Amino acid sequence: MKIQTIQTVRKKHCALLLEADPSWSLIEDYLKRGICFEGSLDEKVVAIMVLLPTRPQTIELVNIAVVEERQNQGIAQEMIAFAISWACQQKFQTMEVGTGSTGMVQLYLYQKCGFRIIGVDQDFFLRHYKEPIFENGLLLRDMVRLSIELKEEG
Repeated sequence: MKIQTIQTVRKKHCALLLEADPSWSLIEDYLKRGICFEGSLDEKVVAIMVLLPTRPQTIELVNIAVVEERQNQGIAQEMIAFAISWACQQKFQTMEVGTGSTGMVQLYLYQKCGFRIIGVDQDFFLRHYKEPIFENGLLLRDMVRLSIELKEEG
């Protein structure tokens, strides 16, 4: 898979970004401050990811999505491995991610990639989203925060 930064978010990217985050206003906000990457196979975009520097030496994975027909094929894991490697090269020491408490697939993925749970932001999705979000038949309320310590390669 080819992974590269993109400067311009096009229509094909917008639908993917909205798969991972239903608030376009929040997406627009972090796109202005973040670094956006696309993953492509055979010249076709299959994944998108946004990394956002949040504090000195800390970067957050704020959005990652894979097109439906390519899910469960290791693409998200490859994107995350790329993000970790890239962040190490940029001298970040910590990568964080926040995900919904009802997203079992996402929680499994992040832990499989080495992230550890560091906390829960209670009622995050009730405070920051106008419309209720249901995932796996449950009202999404809390954000689970995860983190991985980055080690320099080499």
